[in-house]
Amino acid sequence: MTVAMEKPEKTKTAEPTAPVEGVRRVSRGMVVAAILVVWLVLFAVLRGKQTMSLAAADLTDLHQWLNDVNDSIGANRNSNPLFLYFFNEIRLVIDNLVTFVQSLISQPTGARPVPQIGWLGVVGIAGFVSWAVGNWRVALLTVAGFTFMGLQGLWQESMDTLALTLSAVFVALLFAIPLGVWAGLSDRFNRIMTPFLDFMQTMPTFVYLAPLTLIFLIGGASATIATVIYAAPPAIRITAHAIRSVPETTVEAADSLGATRRQSLLKVLLPMSKRTVVMGVNQTIMAALAMVTIAALIDAPGLGKTVIQALQSLDVGTAFNAGLAIVIMAIVLDRVTTAASGRAEAARRSGSRFLTWRRPLLGAGTVVTAVLIYMSHTYVWAAEFPGEGGIGSSIARVADTATTWAQDSLSGLTTAFRDAISNGLLNPFQSLLTGSPWWLVGAALIGIGSVLGGWRAGATAAVCVGLLVGTGVWSDSMTTLASTMVATIMVMVLGIVFGVWMGRSLLVDRLLRPTLDAAQVMPPFVYLVPFLALFGATRFTAIVAAVVYAAPVAMKIIADGVRNVPATTVEAATSAGCNTWQIITKVQLPMARSALTLATNQGLIYVLSMVVVGGLVGAGALGYDVVAGFSQGQLYGKGLAAGLAIVLLGVMFDRITQAAARRTSA
Repeated sequence: MTVAMEKPEKTKTAEPTAPVEGVRRVSRGMVVAAILVVWLVLFAVLRGKQTMSLAAADLTDLHQWLNDVNDSIGANRNSNPLFLYFFNEIRLVIDNLVTFVQSLISQPTGARPVPQIGWLGVVGIAGFVSWAVGNWRVALLTVAGFTFMGLQGLWQESMDTLALTLSAVFVALLFAIPLGVWAGLSDRFNRIMTPFLDFMQTMPTFVYLAPLTLIFLIGGASATIATVIYAAPPAIRITAHAIRSVPETTVEAADSLGATRRQSLLKVLLPMSKRTVVMGVNQTIMAALAMVTIAALIDAPGLGKTVIQALQSLDVGTAFNAGLAIVIMAIVLDRVTTAASGRAEAARRSGSRFLTWRRPLLGAGTVVTAVLIYMSHTYVWAAEFPGEGGIGSSIARVADTATTWAQDSLSGLTTAFRDAISNGLLNPFQSLLTGSPWWLVGAALIGIGSVLGGWRAGATAAVCVGLLVGTGVWSDSMTTLASTMVATIMVMVLGIVFGVWMGRSLLVDRLLRPTLDAAQVMPPFVYLVPFLALFGATRFTAIVAAVVYAAPVAMKIIADGVRNVPATTVEAATSAGCNTWQIITKVQLPMARSALTLATNQGLIYVLSMVVVGGLVGAGALGYDVVAGFSQGQLYGKGLAAGLAIVLLGVMFDRITQAAARRTSA
């Protein structure tokens, strides 16, 4: 009797489980497929109708209104109390800070034809600081890197970039570290900050520039403020994570000994989280350097301006030379801060006898550095970098020669590759998005967002679509979306191929990961230069540069996801007779589905952040609109609306892919 009662119970509970799950997965894919089929059918019927196209020189009422707002603010900047006593004061403080740092290391001041500290003093300070916070190897790299930038003939431009970076990092950390500590201590404050940080990190870099120029004008102040906004979120997040990662038992032990909240913070939490906080400083510096170079679009001085002018004139040699200087500075700053985060631990492990001599050696280094500063302040030969930048001229000539050779010898290959991608992917995507009625594209995006990410993602998509229509740049937004989707597909293909390879082989991971880490250090501008030489000034150049910029992060995420698949599962599949291809496609990739979705999210955001950069080399669409808005006053309103459209695209797809990742891992 008992057995008879148990059998029906097992049948009732076991039978529906697998089919229900299977039907749920199939039904979601079928719904997405149905949406796409309906879209294609209606596109064939309604092609070219209600596309909301707008010529490059045409303006909507919104664009004209934004132009009028810009003119009105300019006319009342020195009389409006909000500007007179708030925004202008902020600009003045930031401007004075930047000017002060520039007067120290890059720009002549007063009657002096050279900065207060010349090249010899700057190299001495950089080398000493690198050694003090890192080690002698990093110090040697720093001295070599700074000297090489001078030999390139780019000393003043490099120091202008460094001055803006240091100013922005100082201001960013002044706010970010306390906010990060607060977020680490308070769950409520952390919940409040998280949406703002998400939004700030989702926005592409250029988007910060247009509204800030409206308030703070163009120049170093706006560039520094934009850099602060862009560079602060990593420090806030990582500091909060560091504080939260301190073991609770350690904090409880301090409390049991009678430590106050302040003592617990200063004596326990901050010292134990120092290494992670320093890594947050590293990320802030890298973000600041990337933003400072991009801020050359709003007349920020430095290497970025040299790169922009060279790109606009298609001078690959000059752009390559300046881009190389940016890469060198990025590598130096990254290595110094990375070494600083682990210096104490590395020193203890090494057991070097020089540790006992560290204090006397630091004292001697301080004296030597002071002498170098005095000499660079007093003598012209130690203030002005010697030579005429012959190495830089040679680098530019070699780059120009290589460009000419590549265009002559590889044109058939590059043209075939460009045409294959353009005709096979880009043109069909662009035709579908720009040729469909706006309401059809909007309905498809909302439907797909709802299916993949749930009703909240669908609601976000609906709001973003409505606002995109309101910006008046719908057609350009769809052109940009087509390029973004094609680039993201290419990123994911590379990410899966190399990510799976890295995830399955520790040797390959050790060989590739340092290169991927170095690639993520480089500012976005740098990626345009080699592909400008290969493909010329076309939209395809921007797409390939975006792919190379975004692929490293996707590869690393997928590699980590594949590696995290339990070894027992892989062994079970192997013992069942599965070959390598079956293990990858049937076991590892399906079990790393959440990592794939996250890689898609990050790849898409990285690609979108290159959209405006691509506007410098013929990408057109929203990128061109933003760049034109900076350079042509009558198009300022359209450029501002285009920046908003980029943000909306980023927010929409970030929310959809994040929600899809959560549903996948649930």
